Parts: sequence; structure tokens; C-alpha cells
Amino acid sequence: MHFILLSMTCSVLVSVLLKLAPRRGWDAGQMVTWNYLAAAMLSAWLQRPPPAALRHGDAPWPELLALAFVLPTLFLVLAAAVRRSGIVRTDVAQRLSLLLSLGAAFLLFGEQAGPMKLAGLALGLCAVVGILARPDSHAAPDRRGWMLLLAVWIGYAVVDVLLKRLAVAGTPATAALQVAFVLAFLGMLLWQGWRRLRHGVRPGLRHIAAGLLLGVLNFGNIVFYVRAHQSLPESPAVVFASMNIGVVVLGTAVGVLAFGEKTSTLNRIAIALAVLAIALISLAPR
Repeated sequence: MHFILLSMTCSVLVSVLLKLAPRRGWDAGQMVTWNYLAAAMLSAWLQRPPPAALRHGDAPWPELLALAFVLPTLFLVLAAAVRRSGIVRTDVAQRLSLLLSLGAAFLLFGEQAGPMKLAGLALGLCAVVGILARPDSHAAPDRRGWMLLLAVWIGYAVVDVLLKRLAVAGTPATAALQVAFVLAFLGMLLWQGWRRLRHGVRPGLRHIAAGLLLGVLNFGNIVFYVRAHQSLPESPAVVFASMNIGVVVLGTAVGVLAFGEKTSTLNRIAIALAVLAIALISLAPR
């Protein structure tokens, strides 16, 4: 279970780093850029993905290119959501993306919809509505805030669907992620060049250092999650449920205790519903 703890800790620390970015004057765009350099180098060093899987004529390049575009775009949206709506609500929205992934599994991949999964889906949708509500009911509506949370919710589901399509095509996950990380880094590097020329945004060592740390945590989240599944091969549902519920609970604790984020009664009910929905979906018979 220590791999699960390490993975969920890395996941929440990613949100913490993004939360600290505006306070420390770190540029989120530069951080996301250098994050993918760190992730690509660590992936090549530790996972040694098989490049031969992508050399044949049937390699799923449309999905790979889509993944390379969606990943950094989603990371920038995640940074904006954490800054605008806080760690608590953003982490819950991120983990509830499994609802859309489950819907895609029913519609696109032929998965059977059992009663526990449908119950979890219904509870999860209720949780999404509750988590979008502002903690302060007397404050003006924050249209940008809930749109960012919806984008996080949808974006992570899109990544999951793309990874499933790559798996169906026979592409090893390690090779797919390696290519996506490299292409994402190159694309973001071009964007940084455009920002420099158009807006005068200067690269800085502190932004690069924060981005490299972000990449270590991002990669750690992935590799420890994979190791958790490898160490508990007979209990994939336990790993999945423990990881997602753990991130919701730990993210809530860190957001409230470390950063003083406020949650309304509706938000807290939504968090409880999210935990229950994740448990039902994860532990449902396959």
C-alpha cells in the first residue's frame, strides 16, 4: 500500500505546487513546459519504453498527437482552476472525471453497466453539481471558476479515453506517454518562444526549477500508481478506489488546513458523495 500513498501524495503535491505558483511569482506556462522535459527524461530513464511499437505503419499517431496537445492544455487549465477554485474542489473535479470515462466505456468500449456502477454514476453526477457550487453562497456567481472545474472534469476523461484507444491499438502505455511527453515539451517550448517574442515573457531559472520539480511529482504520481497495480495484481479495484478516494480526502485536508480554503455544506456533501461514488464504481463486479 506504500506505493498508493506515494502516488496520492505526489498527486496532491502537484496541486500544492500550482497553488503556490502565483504566491511565489512562478509562471505557470513555463512550469508546465519544463515539467514535460523532466517527465520525458524520467520516463526514458526508468521505464525504457519500447520504441519499436511506434515504428510500424499502423501506429495510432492521431491519438498520440491529440494526447500531446490535450496533456499540456489540461495542465494549464488545472493550474488556473487551482488558483481560482482551490485545491479541494479542483481535486474532486479531477477524480470525478471517472464518471465520463465510465460513460465512454459503456458507449465506446462495450463495458457492461451494472447496478453498482449506475448507482455510482448517479451519485457522482450529484457530486459534480455540488462541487461546482461556490463555498460562499452570498458571493457573486463565478462563471469562470465553474467553467474551469468543468474543463478539468472533462479534460481528464478525454485523456483517459485517448489512453484506452491507444491500448486498444496495441500501443504500450509507456511508449505512448514517452512520445506524448516529448511532443508536449516541444509544443510548449514553441509557445514559450511565441510568448517571449509577442509579450516579452522572459524565461527564468526559478520558473524552470519549479517546472522540473512539478515534472518529478507528475511522473512520480504515474509511476507509483503503476507500481501499486504491479504489487497488488489481484486487487486492481482496491488500488483504483484507494488512490482516488485518498486524493479526495488528502486534497481536502491540505486545502482546508494548509491553505484555509472554505467549503460550504453543499461542497462537503458533494465530497462525501464523490467518495461513495468512487467506491461503488471501483468495487462493482466486472
